[in-house]
Amino acid sequence: MSWAMLQLALAAAGVAVLGVLAVRVGLEVRRFARAVGDSAERIGRAVEDLERSASPLASRGGEWRRAYGGHQREE
Repeated sequence: MSWAMLQLALAAAGVAVLGVLAVRVGLEVRRFARAVGDSAERIGRAVEDLERSASPLASRGGEWRRAYGGHQREE
């Protein structure tokens, strides 16, 4: 009878340890997901800034191509 109680206690302790570890993993996953969301938001803002700053340069490039004829192959 004592062996059965010992096995039952060890099984309960094992389940408790697994439960604690599952909670810790869940909390870390939530923190990681929040960090990924924040990073995605920052990347989106950086893309918008890049597009905004690149548009004047692109328009000047088009003006240069019209003025100088662009790159043409000679045959």
